[in-house]
Amino acid sequence: MTGEPLDLAGVGIGPFNLSLAALAEKVPGLSVALFDRREEFRWHPGLLIEGATIQVPFLADLVSLVDPTSPLSFLNYLREHGRLFPFYFAERFHLPRAEYDHYCRWASGRLGSCHFGAEITSIAWADGTFRLTSAVDAEPVRARNVVLGVGTSPWLPEPLRSLESLGSVVHSAHYLDERKRLLDAPVVTVVGAGQSGAEVFLDLLRHRSRPDGLRWIARTPAFAPMEYSKLGLEQFTPDYTGFFHGLPEPERDRLLPSQWQLYKAIDAGTIAAIHDELYRRSVGGNWPDVVLTPGVEVVSARPDGTRIALGLRHRQQSAGAVWHTDAVVAATGYTETPLDDLLAPLGACLARDGSGRLVVERDYRLRLSPDGAGITGSIYVQNAERHTHGAGAPDLGLAAWRAASIINSVRGHAVYDLPSRTAFTRFGLCPPSEERQ
Repeated sequence: MTGEPLDLAGVGIGPFNLSLAALAEKVPGLSVALFDRREEFRWHPGLLIEGATIQVPFLADLVSLVDPTSPLSFLNYLREHGRLFPFYFAERFHLPRAEYDHYCRWASGRLGSCHFGAEITSIAWADGTFRLTSAVDAEPVRARNVVLGVGTSPWLPEPLRSLESLGSVVHSAHYLDERKRLLDAPVVTVVGAGQSGAEVFLDLLRHRSRPDGLRWIARTPAFAPMEYSKLGLEQFTPDYTGFFHGLPEPERDRLLPSQWQLYKAIDAGTIAAIHDELYRRSVGGNWPDVVLTPGVEVVSARPDGTRIALGLRHRQQSAGAVWHTDAVVAATGYTETPLDDLLAPLGACLARDGSGRLVVERDYRLRLSPDGAGITGSIYVQNAERHTHGAGAPDLGLAAWRAASIINSVRGHAVYDLPSRTAFTRFGLCPPSEERQ
């Protein structure tokens, strides 16, 4: 790419960088281009299970919580498809996953700044700009600033990793690709009690050709509902993000695992649907031949003929058992995609915390080390900052706010006027100057 360098180049086009592209579209004089190795936008295609919904209200689209007048809002998407009245009468607050995916694909098709089929392999600093090397273009992309939104990758517990290549273990991210085989397998074990595990279990429970042979286990002490009280949800506000970011690193690391019900639990409606299905099968006094056991972790897994032998340990009982199963669906979550290879040319220019992680400033910029003093541009991250910004990092409800914050930082002034307060809760004690007299 020749000519004047871009103001902002993005790597990865998921919902978060797509939100940034949508908000940047209305900023005069801001040159932005985003690149993704995929040929088109897709959002968790293996989990677009019929009836599954996203866990945030429809206002958590790409733009509305910052700019509800944007032509790329979800409501405008409905208008352009002639569906405003059906949506109005449906009284839906939470969208089907498939509809959210279609909305994002619609938005990506309207944004000239999004370039698919273009993989960025490394980022370096030279002659006053970042140089983004592409796998398909000999000429590097030049940009004054960079934003990384490369997303997350499916994660498997160590005991299950060796069996994935055999096809007997499937991560829930690829569930729909293997659904037919799983519906017909004699015994299927779902591992993981988050939303994805619940949705997979419910789909198998409803549609398997045989009523028995379905098991669901999880490390959590219960199949627990997601925190959805109104004040509890204020932990997904910019106010709480700022509070969390200001805590000492050890306190952030201690606090984050304790907040698992904010982002690793199950929507109450999905729990109710599972219970309803099990209750329906119990009519007449017959307990359904289905196993649901929380508090269990997988400690080993090995092939046993055509089956899998799962070594299990109950965490509270300190008891063990071996279960035999024909297939495993691992709804075991995602891990942030490593950035080391992409940022390797910058090496020691980037600051690290006590655990070797990249240090992310409040405005989502990577902190530079003393070796990076000559770098005048900024690298921003989206959904790679949970260790510094808290459980809201992967939450769609904070997408537009974070994208607007990055745009404001790049421009050096408030292009988007973001409110100074977003929660009724005051997180932390006020400084003496703010106390009421």
